[in-house]
Amino acid sequence: MRITPYFSAFVRNYAMESSSPTFVYSNEDYDNHVFRLIGSDQTPNLSKFDISVRTAWVERLQRGLFRYNLGNLETRILPGPSRFVAQLNIERGQQRRKPQEILSIKQDFDPTLFNFNKANSSETMFELIKPELCGAVHENGFTKGCKMVINVSPLEFGHSLIVPEPNQCFPQVLTPHSIQVGIECILLSSDPGFRVGFNSLGAFASVNHLHLHAYYLKHELAIESAPAEVVMSAQGLHCLTTFPRGFLFYTEGGDLHSTVSAVHTLTDFLVNHNIAHNLFLTRGCPPDGEGIGDRRRSGVRVIVWPRMSSFGAKEETGFNVALCELAGHLPFKNREDYETTTEQKVHSIIKKYMFSPETFLDLQTQLISCFTSLESGINHCK
Repeated sequence: MRITPYFSAFVRNYAMESSSPTFVYSNEDYDNHVFRLIGSDQTPNLSKFDISVRTAWVERLQRGLFRYNLGNLETRILPGPSRFVAQLNIERGQQRRKPQEILSIKQDFDPTLFNFNKANSSETMFELIKPELCGAVHENGFTKGCKMVINVSPLEFGHSLIVPEPNQCFPQVLTPHSIQVGIECILLSSDPGFRVGFNSLGAFASVNHLHLHAYYLKHELAIESAPAEVVMSAQGLHCLTTFPRGFLFYTEGGDLHSTVSAVHTLTDFLVNHNIAHNLFLTRGCPPDGEGIGDRRRSGVRVIVWPRMSSFGAKEETGFNVALCELAGHLPFKNREDYETTTEQKVHSIIKKYMFSPETFLDLQTQLISCFTSLESGINHCK
């Protein structure tokens, strides 16, 4: 990776500071003037958040804290309307930490297993602080802060983990705070290639300690502008009309509280009904169709895919079906599959993990009932 002198200066300055600095932000730091990438070599202007993430990540790369040197990943765009971004990342498949044994979507946190409180402190890039959120102190004295930690087995440049309230030892189940921080990280970035995602237990989450993934991908994804139809307008709930079917929300930050509440209602419903799911956050077009074909990426698309659980399932040879694969980004673990796969083959693999159209429609009906009951003050979501 080429590092500019300006960027190198940030790395040197960072190295002289505390090993765990803080990044303090507010709503005023949101960037609503982001445009989609045109060509993989284009570099956008970097926000303060981007500079902090990239500087901290590169500094740890130079210190040799990763399990392998990521380098420039071999990449190809698969022919077809899905425009899958295939990348060859053999070392991640070979050297990443062995996933924990997961038996339930509601599995309790186990302090004896690896969790992010046990990670080497040098892997923490910085603490992410929003004063109005962190003002709420829990009974045990911990505040609502987040840690940004490097993923020592990265799938792309900047691959980090957002760990909300790590000392609370939450299991891998989304909370309103974690959803909000995930969305805000996208809004804080001026790079449309910055993505955030979440794998539930049973959906290829490998550590049962609440965390989200964040990374940069310098390729446009079809999911940024995929068409959607309205399911419940008042709640901002939409449904993607392209494969794989999922639920979509959209926000530019002004309605963040209501968006977070609606997303959490959906994911909480899935957890209570033992339905595995993946979540992906990316800059994208509004779901009403306006802006499709436009370069503007003023807001954030929040996509949730309910899916079949994968407890103890044998991993696919080419790639696992988790948050980035459902979004159209395919990290391959071997060259043969990387070079020979087609859009049709990818669809056939992903289809094994997705609900049938009939099951998905039934789930959508249940969700409508859930949201409607909450409006009337009667909770039918359990």
